[in-house]
Amino acid sequence: MRFRIGIFGLIAVCAVANALAGAKDKPVSAQESVTVPAVIDHNRVIIDVEVAGANGSSQKARAWVDNGDPEMGISRRLAAVLGLNVSCDGNTCSAPPPESITIGGMKFPLFEIKTVEIPLNAKTVLAAGVHADLKIPSTVLRRYDVLVDFPGRKFSIGSPGTIAFHGTSAKVLVNPENGLIQIPGQIEKKKFNLALDLGSSISFLAQDVFDDLSAAHADWPQMTGAVGPANMWGLEEEPKWKLMRLDRLQYGPLFLTNVAVVEFPKDRMEFFQKRAGVATSGVLGSQALLNYRVGMSYARSTVYFEIGRTFNFPDFDVIGLVLRPEDDGRYTVLGAAEAQGTQSEPSGADGVQPGDHLVAVDQIPVRGATMGQVWALLGATPGKERRLTIERGGKEFLVVAKAQHFLPEVPDGDGKKKK
Repeated sequence: MRFRIGIFGLIAVCAVANALAGAKDKPVSAQESVTVPAVIDHNRVIIDVEVAGANGSSQKARAWVDNGDPEMGISRRLAAVLGLNVSCDGNTCSAPPPESITIGGMKFPLFEIKTVEIPLNAKTVLAAGVHADLKIPSTVLRRYDVLVDFPGRKFSIGSPGTIAFHGTSAKVLVNPENGLIQIPGQIEKKKFNLALDLGSSISFLAQDVFDDLSAAHADWPQMTGAVGPANMWGLEEEPKWKLMRLDRLQYGPLFLTNVAVVEFPKDRMEFFQKRAGVATSGVLGSQALLNYRVGMSYARSTVYFEIGRTFNFPDFDVIGLVLRPEDDGRYTVLGAAEAQGTQSEPSGADGVQPGDHLVAVDQIPVRGATMGQVWALLGATPGKERRLTIERGGKEFLVVAKAQHFLPEVPDGDGKKKK
């Protein structure tokens, strides 16, 4: 039998072919956008998702939304449930990605993800101190409109043009390869690019910029030791991290005051700058934006900031211990913070030593808790006591510690706190 195809038939065939070719570049869902509840834990955005494996299996999981990292991560537990083929080379483990994730009923294919990173030692979690099995990276987010509502504790995502953004906006630099965002800003009339990283619980400044500002402004509060939101992961060097509160920072359309920043070591800054693909001098983390709804329109290279509340979070009113979450759920003491000008008992927890384990705070066990939950327990009005149960060498003892007001607000010209 012979078939004849006219010009309209050719047009129809081409249209179908083009639609099929482009289908993989679009979310496989009848929905155009979705909004789901979010947990803000240690300033990290955690949502519930459903993950589909290539073998047809499906599993509900908690996902960490991290627009500041282009690499997708998955826990070993979830990889096993989904039947992913995990391979390790002695230093890292990886696997082919799941087929898709579903957020609030909307399906998002993961065709652009080539491999997922898997913790080498941790068997049950994606990262110690974080209750999530999956990390949604910038590489996935960059195909969509994204809105993080910190005050409302909500997360929205949808096809480009489907989310109504409000507030002030700024044109930004988006790396087309991985979706990392850089926003022009100013400190002391000097212009810098700073990454927008809502996956980071604190902000960072390049070492040379930090040191110049620190030397020029002895009146700006400074300290040594990563406590509170600066206690990111429990790295060995965190007790030596330098912190400072900036008087004023212009970030796109925003004018932020009293922004807490950590000095970024030169080697790490070079790594982040290479990933960004443009000159950058640091990272603005979520701690500086907890009062805002932050909208990211990747297609328009535009970020929106809408104020949702005005509240000064007592972020550094804490017991001054630097902690490391372990893979088994325990918390190890790495050291103590030192406030500016103090010489003795800097942590307010006399008798606690590096290598000790924090067992409980006011009789509430901390094993298996998230970093955010532990720091909520260690936070208190300055001078208020917390009863710490400490374990050393298999024996437990009690330490009564007092919270301190680390890294106070920058004073104005009259010596008063700046609003």
